[in-house]
Amino acid sequence: MESPLVARGVRKRYGDTRALDGLDLEIAPGTVHALLGPNGAGKSTAVRTFATLTRYDEGEVRVAGHDVRRDGAAVRRAIGLVGQSPALDDVLHGRENLVLLGRLHGLPARAARGRADELLAAYGLAEAGGRPVSTYSGGMRRRLDIAASLIRRPSLLFLDEPTTGLDPRGRSEVWATVRQVVAQGTTVLLTTQYLDEADQLADRITVMGSGRVIAEGTSAELKDRLGGDRVIVTVAGDDLDVVARVLDAPADRETRRVTVEAGAQGGTAALLAAVRALDAAGLAVDDVLLRRPTLDEVFLHLTEGAAR
Repeated sequence: MESPLVARGVRKRYGDTRALDGLDLEIAPGTVHALLGPNGAGKSTAVRTFATLTRYDEGEVRVAGHDVRRDGAAVRRAIGLVGQSPALDDVLHGRENLVLLGRLHGLPARAARGRADELLAAYGLAEAGGRPVSTYSGGMRRRLDIAASLIRRPSLLFLDEPTTGLDPRGRSEVWATVRQVVAQGTTVLLTTQYLDEADQLADRITVMGSGRVIAEGTSAELKDRLGGDRVIVTVAGDDLDVVARVLDAPADRETRRVTVEAGAQGGTAALLAAVRALDAAGLAVDDVLLRRPTLDEVFLHLTEGAAR
C-alpha cells in the first residue's frame, strides 16, 4: 500500500530561522506515527506544512498520493486535522456541530444528518448529542472534535497535541478514540508533549530536533539506545561488595545498588539469573527490580544537543 505521507528534504525558513531543515518522514498506512520533539523543534510547522496551511521552501511532500504544493485541494479532501484547541461551537448541540460541519464539507442535508448520527454512535456520544457542547467534559469535547475531523472519512488524520489540559480520564477516553480511528482504517500522525501517550499509542516514533529527524523507531527500539533492560539489586546490609562479585556487576555505594545490564539475553532471563545466583550464594537483599529505560529518558538523551 502507498504511504499516506512521504516528505523528502523539506525546508522552511522564517527569516533567519530554519523551522524545517531537511525533514524526511514516511508513515506506514493504518498506523499511529508519533512526532516528538522539544518546543521549537518544528513539529507544528511540519503538521501545518503537511496539511497545506504553510508553504515550504524546498523539498517534496506527498499526502495520499497528492503533491502538497501542486494539488492542495486534493490533499485537503484526503485529510482531517484536530488542532490543539477544539474547533466546536459551545452553544450548538453535539449533533448540530457535526451536521453543520457536514454541510460545510458539501454533504447534502440528509447525508450530513446521517453521518452525524453515525459518528456520535461510533464514539460513545449518542446520548450527549442533543446537549450543548458547553455541558461536555474535556474528554467528550475532544472525542467530538475528533469525530468532526472524520466527517469526510479521511485517509490521514493529524492530531496536534490532542490531550493537552485533559485529566487522566479524559486522556484515556481520547486514547481509546484514537485506537478506534485507526482500527477503522485511518492513519494518524500524532504530535504530543506526553511521552507516555506516544508510548501507549504509537506504532512508530520520530524524534525531531532543530527542524530535522534525529531518531526514529518503535518505542522499544528507541529505549534500546540507552542500553536496554537492567536488573537493579538493592542491598541494605554489609553484603554490597559480595553481591557485586556474585553478579559480576558494578556497585553504587551511595544508593547501595548493584546494576546488571541484561544485554542480549533479555530482561526476564537476566532477572531470573540474578535471583538464582543470589539464592545459590545464600545472600538476602532488600529488592530486585527489572527496569527498562523510559521514553522520557530516551527523549531527554536524544534532544539534549538540540536543547543546547
